[in-house]
Amino acid sequence: MATEDRHAGDPETQEAFRRLVELPEGAERKRVRQEIISAWLPMAHRLASRYRDRGETLEDLRQIAAVGLISAVDRFDPDRSRSFVPFAVPTITGEIRRHFRDRMWSVHVPRRVQNLRNVVRVATAQLAAEGTPASLARLAEHTGLTEDEVRQGSEALHGFNALSLDAETSAGTGGVLGEFLGASDGAFDLVLDREAAKPGLLSLAEREKRALYLRFFKGKTQSAIAAELGVSQMHVSRLIARSCRRIRENALTEPDPRQNTPPSAG
Repeated sequence: MATEDRHAGDPETQEAFRRLVELPEGAERKRVRQEIISAWLPMAHRLASRYRDRGETLEDLRQIAAVGLISAVDRFDPDRSRSFVPFAVPTITGEIRRHFRDRMWSVHVPRRVQNLRNVVRVATAQLAAEGTPASLARLAEHTGLTEDEVRQGSEALHGFNALSLDAETSAGTGGVLGEFLGASDGAFDLVLDREAAKPGLLSLAEREKRALYLRFFKGKTQSAIAAELGVSQMHVSRLIARSCRRIRENALTEPDPRQNTPPSAG
């Protein structure tokens, strides 16, 4: 039994394990199994506490450790080992580490890619131990994967943690990663809005078009527009309001250019 895993309160359950192995399926076996699990639960909780402050609550870690404990109890063979601890500790800690590996990625990574990552990692270490360069082709041959699968696994080796947008780039330019990321261009929405308004604008009379042009493109006041068109300021106000309403109504009845829906055959 590993010294660091010994504890004064560890229970003596060797006899209970022997009974568990001998008992047939039934209520008595379930009772003995539950007694063993309950007896060793404090040890599972101690192991769970080692992984606190890593992004999971202690309660969740204890539940994960309990799953590992149950697996250890069900698989332990008292005829092959006199002590449960050396068998249980790796099983429980393995369950906790597997949880972090599978669930605590900074970004969602498909399980298939996570598995490829593990295969490539092990194969790379094996080839390195043999003194063989871990090239893409050599890894594919060694693992039986395709080169594309090896490439995905290799990329995932460096994808467990996300980089901060404030992280410096590796190009030595002195910039940060966020400076190289694209952003949404508001001008695209403006183009779409203009296209939506175009049919309504074309349907207006020349005086209405002129009034809108002077107001919204030249930035003139209604009084200045009225003087240029030879009408009252009140008339210009009604002209602009009526024109804008017609353009809006026309845009709402026209097909939305954002949907880009092809015409149906027929």
